[in-house]
Formats: sequence, structure tokens, C-alpha cells
Amino acid sequence: MENNNETSFIRRAEVKKYRNTPKETLELDRHWHLATNDHEIALTELEYSILHSYESFCRWMKECVVAASGVNMSSNDCAILNVIAMRDRAKGITEIARLLNRDDNTNIQYTIRKLTKDKLVEKTSTDNRRKGVRYRATAAGYEVVERFVALRKGLLIEMTKAIRDMDGQLTSGSKILDIMTGMYEQAARVAATHRPTFDEE
Repeated sequence: MENNNETSFIRRAEVKKYRNTPKETLELDRHWHLATNDHEIALTELEYSILHSYESFCRWMKECVVAASGVNMSSNDCAILNVIAMRDRAKGITEIARLLNRDDNTNIQYTIRKLTKDKLVEKTSTDNRRKGVRYRATAAGYEVVERFVALRKGLLIEMTKAIRDMDGQLTSGSKILDIMTGMYEQAARVAATHRPTFDEE
């Protein structure tokens, strides 16, 4: 019995000592081949955030439009439909590509063909040979967009409104992303201009 009391006392003392011992903060080593110093780490962390946000954003658009309208479309389909419906003005392939900062016009044309087949968009001209043919949303297309907007307001917008000073943070974040977009574009142009010739096996 005496031994048990002594053991219990020792255990309580050890627990008390552990609780009173200052805890050290453990930090992960964030260095790797794309992040060899503090500046590279900061940039790489942003790039990872962009990749993660993009994938989540695409999933959100797809799930939102499907849940709101019952129309099964990809996030890319949803983005292009919303751009075509923007400001209730017909748009051509080149303008759609510019607004989305894309250069894969063939893929955009493929998406528009799908949306046309589903009767969500239509040509403003029936002449396929005419340069600058434009596309507009149909009544069914606008209905999908309106239902998407309604669910977006009821779900995503309500989430973002609940965060203090979210408007300011979103504005600052947009400016940083716009600056980085310009830097990536310039860096891509330089890399493309001075691309070396590799011997093909």
C-alpha cells in the first residue's frame, strides 16, 4: 500500500513538472528544390496556394452549377457560359479567350459546340465562314446562369460575408494575383523567346 502511494505521488510530480515545462514550437523545414531561401519559400507557398485554390474553385463551380440547375457540365463549361452571358452581350471566340486569359481557342470552340448542342448558347450569325462570329446565351442558358448565381449567393457569398474585413482582403488578394499574372506572362515570354533547341533522339 505504501509503495502504491509513493508511485502515485511520483507520477503526479512528473505530470506537474511536464505541465510546467515550457513547450518548444516545432517548425517544418520548408526548403526543397523550388524553395532554397526565404524569398523562394514565400513564392512557392503562394504558388501552392494558387494550385490548391484553382482545383477547389473548379470543383465548386462544377458542383454549384449541377446542384443549382441539374445540368451536368464541367467547371470550364460553366466559366465560358457565364462569360458569354456577362453584361448580356454576344461575344466571339477571341474575346472569350482574352477575358479568361486563355490561348487554347480550339478547346474553347469545343466547349461552345457542347453548349450549343445543349441549347445553352447560340450563334448570332448562321454564316460559319463569317469572321468574328459571336455567341450569346439562350433563354435556357440564362436560366442556368441565374440558378447558379442564386445558389452562389446563398452559399458561397454567405460564407465570405461572415469573415471580418473580407472585402479588403479579397481586394488585396486580387491585386497580388493580378501582379503575379503579369510577372508569369513576362517570364513565359522571355522563356519562350530564348528557348534552346534540344536534339531529339
